[in-house]
Amino acid sequence: MSTLLNEPSWYRAANRARHLGMALLTLSLMTALRVNAAPPPPAQNPADSTIGLTPAQQARKDIREGRHRGTSRGLAMGYVQCNVVILPQSLAYEFLLFCQRNQKSCPVIEVLDTGSWEPKRSAPGADLRTDVPRYAVYRHGKKVSEETDIKRLWQDDFVAFLIGSGITFDEALERAGVPTDKYRWVLRSRLPTVPAGRFHGDMVVTMRWLTPEQAIIATQVTSRFPFNHGAPLHIGDPAKIGADFKNPMFGGPVPEMPSGLVPVFWGCGVTPQSAAEAAKIDLMITHAAGHSFVTDLKADQICTP
Repeated sequence: MSTLLNEPSWYRAANRARHLGMALLTLSLMTALRVNAAPPPPAQNPADSTIGLTPAQQARKDIREGRHRGTSRGLAMGYVQCNVVILPQSLAYEFLLFCQRNQKSCPVIEVLDTGSWEPKRSAPGADLRTDVPRYAVYRHGKKVSEETDIKRLWQDDFVAFLIGSGITFDEALERAGVPTDKYRWVLRSRLPTVPAGRFHGDMVVTMRWLTPEQAIIATQVTSRFPFNHGAPLHIGDPAKIGADFKNPMFGGPVPEMPSGLVPVFWGCGVTPQSAAEAAKIDLMITHAAGHSFVTDLKADQICTP
């Protein structure tokens, strides 16, 4: 007799519900992408160019025109933000495989056609060469510069990946009473990724300091956002995952943690930059840590109920 038939009825029901939940979540993402794939509205008179823009479109416009160069945290709350990876087509399959094997760190929202800079499914009319507040350029595994416009660096064989960012669930956390305005850093860890071709290395994590009560709520809330790293991957002692407090990638120096708080760690879309360093990838352009791309997707439309 099969193992399935020996399993209790409650287990079979729970397993069916889990698969149904993931299927519905995937369907919701596909539906959101189809909605956003519609042609953009006709161009308006330049004098009225801000009339009728959504918060996401306004954020991208401000970035493109140089009015905003800082972190994307707090921009267009309620819209999906994405980490960006751009690399030559010759590396695209290996990187896609790396993402598939490391979905906690690299949940893919959209992959653009070779040579395209417009995310037609998640942000029609946007330009990935100009609409990210700050880019990081890696050559032979080393970060050589940060840019605010990569038009001059663009190549016809580039493939761009949009990877869900944890900034996306900030609004949901705020609604649940979990503050998001302080006590957060991007750190290197010693948690290994699953290699794929040339891509390998350790995970980068996002750390937030929360009260124990807030940590429970944050776990419940963020578990609804698997396309944006989902629930925490570690709570408690930073040494257990080798979190590097001495050299934070974003957030400034890490001070002594106030009493009554606990460190909570999520997967982070800066992990591809760690992989580029470890594998000494010839050329990769990414978002700078904390400077994500704002899409037109609504966060509440691509999470579980």
